[in-house]
Amino acid sequence: MNQDDMKKAAGWAALKYVEKGSIVGVGTGSTVNHFIDALETIKDDIKGAVSSSVASTEKLKSFGIEVFECNDVIKLDIYVDGADEINPQRHMIKGGGAALTREKIVAAISEKFICIVDDTKAVDVLGDFPLPVEVIPMARSYVAREIVKLGGDPAYREGVITDNGNVILDIYGLKITDPKALEERINAISGVVTVGLFAHRGADVIITGTPEGARIEE
Repeated sequence: MNQDDMKKAAGWAALKYVEKGSIVGVGTGSTVNHFIDALETIKDDIKGAVSSSVASTEKLKSFGIEVFECNDVIKLDIYVDGADEINPQRHMIKGGGAALTREKIVAAISEKFICIVDDTKAVDVLGDFPLPVEVIPMARSYVAREIVKLGGDPAYREGVITDNGNVILDIYGLKITDPKALEERINAISGVVTVGLFAHRGADVIITGTPEGARIEE
């Protein structure tokens, strides 16, 4: 089973958490694309979805799944999304696809966060994957200087503008031993929209695609 097959196994396994008549929170990325494919098979049983990115919204709509605005929904039963890294405490690094802010908002209104990953994403300590930070453009250099003070090596992700019109700094060289504290520290820097650490709102369920199929940890 190759990596894409493992992603597919995780994405399809998340269908069991979709309640009839519900609005489903849908994230972004290659593993989530498999979940959207799966969701299409039961689209008549759900009301629709709230999406965290333009790309996911377009894919959902192409399948005839109604996409609701986040502002029109009080809460979601589940939010299904991937991660770039996840540790045993269920803290995550997300934002490799630059949708971290919208992902954080959808996660915040969801009762249950279901993280779907292939088994290459599980780590003991976060930080090998560069940590994305969404930044208001005029603050890019200032935020980068502040991140250097925290021990990180920030790199401007050139040519990338987020769905919110902002830029991304990727922080290299971190071993994140206290994800909650670092999440607070970076979020407190003026000009930061949000950081791609999902520690205060971690995963409730992890579905991992493995060579043997999907492994579920509740």
